[in-house]
Amino acid sequence: MGLDFVEGGATFEHAVTETGFGRFHYGLMALCGLVYLDTAMGITILSFVLPAAQCDFDMDSPKKGWLNAAPMLGMVLGSYFWGCLADTRGRRVVLIATLVMDGVCGLASSISQYYGVFMFLRFLNGFAITGAMGIVFPYLGEFQPTKYREKILCWMEVFWTCGIILLPGIAWLTISLPFRYETEGFIFGSWQLFVAVCALPSLVVAAWLSVYPESPKFLLECGEYEEALEILQEMFHRNTGRPKSEYSVKSLREPRSRAMSVVSTTSRASVKSLRSIRTPKDIKLLVEEVWDQTKQLCRPPHRYYTVLTCLIQFGLTTSYYTLMMWFPELFDRFEYFSQEHPGETASVCDVSGAALGEPSTDCPNHIDDQVFLHTLIVGLACIPTSFWLPLCVHRLGAKFFLVFSLVVSGMVAVGLYFVTNSTQNLVLSCIFEALTSLGISTVYCVMVDLFPTNLRVMAAALSLTFGRGGALFGNLVFSYLIDINCVLPIALFAALLFVSGGLCLLLPNTGKGEID
Repeated sequence: MGLDFVEGGATFEHAVTETGFGRFHYGLMALCGLVYLDTAMGITILSFVLPAAQCDFDMDSPKKGWLNAAPMLGMVLGSYFWGCLADTRGRRVVLIATLVMDGVCGLASSISQYYGVFMFLRFLNGFAITGAMGIVFPYLGEFQPTKYREKILCWMEVFWTCGIILLPGIAWLTISLPFRYETEGFIFGSWQLFVAVCALPSLVVAAWLSVYPESPKFLLECGEYEEALEILQEMFHRNTGRPKSEYSVKSLREPRSRAMSVVSTTSRASVKSLRSIRTPKDIKLLVEEVWDQTKQLCRPPHRYYTVLTCLIQFGLTTSYYTLMMWFPELFDRFEYFSQEHPGETASVCDVSGAALGEPSTDCPNHIDDQVFLHTLIVGLACIPTSFWLPLCVHRLGAKFFLVFSLVVSGMVAVGLYFVTNSTQNLVLSCIFEALTSLGISTVYCVMVDLFPTNLRVMAAALSLTFGRGGALFGNLVFSYLIDINCVLPIALFAALLFVSGGLCLLLPNTGKGEID
């Protein structure tokens, strides 16, 4: 997307290109990658808690569905909240706040003794982690020259894959431990240890992020020209090793994109003042600014892409997060069926019905090792696609990856109905996870190009709200139907993926213009 500029000073695109590409960008990519890795672990952690904690919390399938839905509800409510703050207060400070909140609530949930309290704390985890997921892509993208931006953002998929691989590894090492501390009124077992361990990375990454600067593109939009220039000089110094004084850009031009033509000078000044909210008047100003930006997203020229990305996110996220959260549970049910009915074959629906109709008399506090192994294999299956995306995105285009991943994932979802053993279920689960996670990351990459700086995070947050709403709906539907009529949710998820793939055909080819 092009920009018009007033006379005097360098364009932002020229300024960020002059900083070079080196140590600063690699460090930032590693940091943002770890944030994305942490969100992958935070979102999927309950997939192992469900089978491990079912006895301690006396959970049946509907209660498991509600527990899965709790963080999704938090994501629905948190996406837009954090997006509004990030577009007014800044990307970095909100990222740190979301990570700290996620870490603290995660540690608190690990010592929770009651189902309701645990569910509420996981709701807060979802409320926090969705902010980090929605902000990290714009934050990283706004430091990149156009030449590298799309490819750098696509490399984030590798970190998501690492999170999907690490989580079952950590679960295997902790949940399988014969550890259980129990006193009157307090129990702390291996699965609680697993929850506590998974909460620590958020706090570590937040501490590391505190030494990195705010997005210079955001500061430029707020009128903080000198501060933005200082950050660009520091980027130049760290990338080249040369003194800041040798940085060729001495002043920056004021951006005036198509989107900003509908934003008054007063509005820009208000955004600058909102970075230090102290009074009720400031809060009122924040609400007015959020409402103004929301109206911009719902008016031309942004309305078309706002609606399109929200619908794509709904279809993709409903299917992805529901099935991903339930895969370990399905693996566990297959293992139960194979032990109770040696040598017999059965579909996913038959296995679920058997698990419902023949409950075990004992209630172990561990998960079969095959469940960890199968889930780890599912994560490893994402490695080829996570490298395929950044290496080929410029040749094939982000839109190709979106359409391909969604359509083939829909076909795989249909295939889940026809599996007859755990091996077939594992193969299809691997393909589904690899392709849908590819689609999730690609949507974020595309959105950085579709919307200007002052609307970018809020647009991502709005689409995330629709996506998390779909995940909430999907988990509840799946939990109630998996035991009685699993054909309906499988057909529903397949249809949503096919429709989302068709909608992706309406997206433009991105990654070729300057970032607004």
